[in-house]
Amino acid sequence: MDASGVNPRLLALIEEEKRKVIANEIIAKLTDTCWDKCITGSIGSSFSNSEVACLSNCAARFAELKMHIMQQFQKR
Repeated sequence: MDASGVNPRLLALIEEEKRKVIANEIIAKLTDTCWDKCITGSIGSSFSNSEVACLSNCAARFAELKMHIMQQFQKR
């Protein structure tokens, strides 16, 4: 244990769980945002070609934006 009386392994586990929660929140936001933007028709057994392209582009832009934001915060 460290000077504060907290097990370092426990702290590492807590930090890992926090990262998992953040990742899940990002995925949920991505899903909501891209679904609302790209899925325009009724839900069937498959997506149209335009829906697939839109979802792919939306996810890529979303990921790029998140990475850019994270890099800006790391610089501070």
